[in-house]
Amino acid sequence: MLLGFSALLLLGYGAVGFFAPTVPADIAGLVMTNGNAYAEVGGMYGGLQSAIGLFCLIALLRQDYYRPGLALLGLTMGFLAMARLFSAWMTAAAITTYTYGALAFEFVTATLALLAFLSTSNDSA
Repeated sequence: MLLGFSALLLLGYGAVGFFAPTVPADIAGLVMTNGNAYAEVGGMYGGLQSAIGLFCLIALLRQDYYRPGLALLGLTMGFLAMARLFSAWMTAAAITTYTYGALAFEFVTATLALLAFLSTSNDSA
């Protein structure tokens, strides 16, 4: 269920970032001032999130990818959360509910994925 929900969310948000990078940029409060910014947001919010979502979907559908999918989800969400928390802590600027919501989602998803990973064996799914 966690892999399916994550696949749906990441593929959906990734598609938006891929085809309309201004949407996630606006949600995050980012101002894109040149073509590099559009390429960066499109790549990270569109390409990377879509790829992770697609792998979660594959892991949901193929038993031999189940544990690697949980590991990928746990590690990516965990490191996203840690980097986001560290960056938020390092700035004197105010953060909004966007950052708090993203942190909550990432920490909860990482924890659930890693717990699920640890509770399954290599030959089960």
